[in-house]
Amino acid sequence: MSAATVVIIAAGGVLLGIAAGYWLPPHGRLAARNRSRPVHSILLPFTGQAISRRSLEAAARLAKAENAIVMPAFLARVPMNLPLETALPLQCATGMPLLEAIEQYLSSQGISVDSRVGRGRSARDALRQLLDAEHFDRIIVSADEDPHAGLSYDDLRWLLQRIPAEILILRPALEDTRRISADAVSGHF
Repeated sequence: MSAATVVIIAAGGVLLGIAAGYWLPPHGRLAARNRSRPVHSILLPFTGQAISRRSLEAAARLAKAENAIVMPAFLARVPMNLPLETALPLQCATGMPLLEAIEQYLSSQGISVDSRVGRGRSARDALRQLLDAEHFDRIIVSADEDPHAGLSYDDLRWLLQRIPAEILILRPALEDTRRISADAVSGHF
């Protein structure tokens, strides 16, 4: 199965779930057993210097609609020759300004924000450790054509197969290059 097929299947499943969740019987209420559990936290992981503006906007819209907290998470990669607790000044020099820009954007929209930094040997390992430590109701991931820019297709497949949360994988149209980057906000701090 190709990576594009996995993304299309995931997006179709999310859309089907959303459509099913908004259908109401004639009397206007769902039975208690059929109501979905409220979403309290939305994880928005990223790995580097930029994140898709569409993913950030989707997290903001869903958080507003569901009164949820958005938890942006910078996934820091720690080299194998260093302990996991090692300071990573070069990575943090790019990741932390972006984390702050995301916090400012969401706060300006009236959305509660609770940022995280995940540490691991790879982006997937950092995400796995974060998911092992905390519970998230929904995860919004930006799919990128460049596997070095974010989570790879193998990481996304792993996420879909192993994590028991709602997962929204968003890949903007190829002509949509709008991104929020650390470079764009570096003068604001």
